[in-house]
Amino acid sequence: MNRNLSICRRDECFRSVEARILDAARRMFLERGLAGASIDEIARLARAGKPSIYARFPTKEALFAAVAMRNAANVRARFETQTPAGATIDERLTTLGMNILERLPDSDAVDFMRLSIAESQRFPDLPSIGRIARERAAHAVSQALSDVAHDDETGTFPAFAPDRLAAMTQFFLDLVVARPLMRAVFGESRERLRAEIGAHVTRSVAFFLPACRHGG
Repeated sequence: MNRNLSICRRDECFRSVEARILDAARRMFLERGLAGASIDEIARLARAGKPSIYARFPTKEALFAAVAMRNAANVRARFETQTPAGATIDERLTTLGMNILERLPDSDAVDFMRLSIAESQRFPDLPSIGRIARERAAHAVSQALSDVAHDDETGTFPAFAPDRLAAMTQFFLDLVVARPLMRAVFGESRERLRAEIGAHVTRSVAFFLPACRHGG
């Protein structure tokens, strides 16, 4: 039992150090960019030795990727843990779109997308980080869309059939999420975006539903 307790404490310590490293790296990357951030400064802010950082993240690019993926995971968690409310499928789809977009303009995910675009010429591996994040987000949205379509309605909406769900997920992301996200990335007023999200989601879902009814 003492051995198990020791292992648990060691794991907690490992996670605590890693969290401090990621928090410090996030701050440095957002302040100075990938090229300008130094591992020495990240180590100082994280109260961790450079060997501890390199043991977890062998390069600065790997550390950047870890921060970006954690940010993306935080965004996903906001709608993965919430069941879309509504008596009808259009209400549930609207709730899902709102859950995804409501806090997105203020999230680090947007800041890191902007930073990745700015740094991509010097660090050509960065686009692959965005691709992985998008794939994981699409998988989470696909699961949410599957949950939105209750069993008694799937016959009415053939687009939610398993063999068509991936295509409809991409359609939903392109139609509902992509435009506000890109506006946020390119620096539009966050207050204005937040004010327009409700109307945008409602219009987009109204356009999306006929495609669902006809199978995409």
